[in-house]
Amino acid sequence: MKKVFATLTVLAMLTFGSAAVYAQEEAAPAQEAAVENVDEVAPEAPVAEEVEAPAQEDGGIVALHKVLKTKFIEGGAGFMALTLVCLVFGLALCIERIIYLSLSKTNTKALLENIEKALKEGGIEKALDVCRNTRGPVASIFYQGLSRYDEGIDVVEKTVASYGGVQLGLLEKNLSWISLFISIAPSLGFLGTIIGMIAAFDKIQQVGDISATVVAGGIKVALLTTLLGLIIAIVLQLFYNYILSLIEGLVNEMEDSSISLLDIVVEYDAAQKKK
Repeated sequence: MKKVFATLTVLAMLTFGSAAVYAQEEAAPAQEAAVENVDEVAPEAPVAEEVEAPAQEDGGIVALHKVLKTKFIEGGAGFMALTLVCLVFGLALCIERIIYLSLSKTNTKALLENIEKALKEGGIEKALDVCRNTRGPVASIFYQGLSRYDEGIDVVEKTVASYGGVQLGLLEKNLSWISLFISIAPSLGFLGTIIGMIAAFDKIQQVGDISATVVAGGIKVALLTTLLGLIIAIVLQLFYNYILSLIEGLVNEMEDSSISLLDIVVEYDAAQKKK
């Protein structure tokens, strides 16, 4: 079968190739006749319309790309590139935090129910196994608190509160770098603004005349660098606030569930003392 398909493929290629050659040979006299008679060029107009049609479909994307590229060059490749570096690193840190915080979410209600059930069936060791096999900062806090149960309820409470602060620090990791890029991006834009204005005044000093054409280049650099810096700062600020909202939700969840855990431990301790 493979040989049959290969043979058919070769025959098809030869057929289409001979057809293309034959079409070119037939088109050659027609082109020569069109060159000799200039008045008969009008019928070729629809071909031009067919060629221009695909360009119009992608014209919006191509035009936008050209405009952005032109504005980037006009704003000064140095400062524009530095500002884009802030955007790249800032977005990378934001995405990392969002993924980490999303994976840190825990079904605290189910976890508390499993811990309470484990305490009744197998005691502290089984409850520790439940916490050990659960992902997230809440389970880590529970594990640290339950592991100090032998030292008393007060020690468990202090351990939960202390380790909650540790987990909060892990949740807020790299936020200072994100806020740094939010501050640096518009600062670089304003620095480009100052350099552009200085260049504009230098041209005025060289020419000895104040006109729009003389200062237009420097003012354009100033405005473009400031625009890019502000846009990057706004984008990173939106991600930053979203990350803060995620952290706030996790912190509230940790505090609420920690209180519930202490109630469960107190109840378990009272039951143990009765025995």
